[in-house]
Amino acid sequence: MQTTALEARHTFSKYQIFVIAILAFIQFTVILDFMVLAPLSAILLPALHITPSQFSIVVSSYAFSAGISGLFAAGFADRYDRKKMLMFFYAGFVLGTFLCGIAPTYFFLLGARIVTGMFGGVIASVCFAIVTDLFEMEKRGRVMGFLQMGFAGSQVLGLPIGLYLATHFGWHAPFLMIVAISVVVGVIVLVYLQPISDHLKVKSDKNALQHLFKTVSNSGYLKAFAATSLLATGGFMLMPFGSVFAVHNLGLTMEQLPMLYLVTGVFSMVAGPLAGRFSDKIGKFSMFLIGSIITLIMVTIYCNLGTTPIWLVLLINIILFAGILSRIIPASALMTAIPETKDRGAFMSVNSSVQQISGGIAAALAGLIVVQSPAGMLERYDTLGYVVAGSIVISVLMMYNINNHVKQKMKVVK
Repeated sequence: MQTTALEARHTFSKYQIFVIAILAFIQFTVILDFMVLAPLSAILLPALHITPSQFSIVVSSYAFSAGISGLFAAGFADRYDRKKMLMFFYAGFVLGTFLCGIAPTYFFLLGARIVTGMFGGVIASVCFAIVTDLFEMEKRGRVMGFLQMGFAGSQVLGLPIGLYLATHFGWHAPFLMIVAISVVVGVIVLVYLQPISDHLKVKSDKNALQHLFKTVSNSGYLKAFAATSLLATGGFMLMPFGSVFAVHNLGLTMEQLPMLYLVTGVFSMVAGPLAGRFSDKIGKFSMFLIGSIITLIMVTIYCNLGTTPIWLVLLINIILFAGILSRIIPASALMTAIPETKDRGAFMSVNSSVQQISGGIAAALAGLIVVQSPAGMLERYDTLGYVVAGSIVISVLMMYNINNHVKQKMKVVK
């Protein structure tokens, strides 16, 4: 009987598998919406006659609006059914992405990104709250690993297709593709996802503002928010200029970019679930440490490259993204163990806001550091690499403390 109970504790029911799959699809659309801007930078800069600094504002505007809306949503996050929260913000995300798909000018696109961020930036926090509600801690590494397949899937399918559409039909086309996919996913969520409202049984006598203040003033939560701010630095600093760096500095052609994202994505689809499985097996922090060491080494190498053969760029990117996933997945799983049941939604919303705002600041700083020469090459990209490397080292120390906090909390629960 004990063996059967143990097996049940480590296996997924059919409905849990459905929830993982649909949340992964939601993550796929939201992440793709954000990531598609990076490879489109090589097309958008000349098409809209904008500078790298202006482009970084487009990227950071999404992050800032997501951060602000997340803070506003935090006070209400634990007062409603998670499904209703998810549907509300996903509908707004689809609207914002549609506006991006019809944007005629730089300022219209900027406004559309703000709308998209207001809704899209909150979705991940709702998804993580759902994961915390429906899955035990022993399973969350694997769950986060599968959710990150949305990230890898956006590279395998979304980015190559998006680049193809942008090349042949204009830069608006990828956004309209995301809208079409998101509508289908939204209908499936509406019809098949069951209400998620057990957290409503834990009564709270605090209003929305009091609930928000209590969340942001909790010392244990503040440590997690501080770690999240550093974890967001890398992607937001390096990714917005990834395609420009690949084309003008590494010597890749626009035709080779889809191959780069496709191959990296295929390997990431394998690396994500493996990182999740090992997170549950050897410990979340141990996996995070391994991923941090790999990322630190590969970021330093990548940001100092000049003209490089395509096979070597592919190899470095594969290892780099394996390291990144090995950081994101265990860190996300650890974060789910920090909040109390009554604070889960608020904690995840604030945590997502901190991530987005920190990322927005990082993207804006990256736009100030990086300079594009008349020939198109990005200068001082190596400086970005060193900044990211420094943030990785500090984040390891912070996650070590968070891991100890989670261990103590789990002992008390047991």
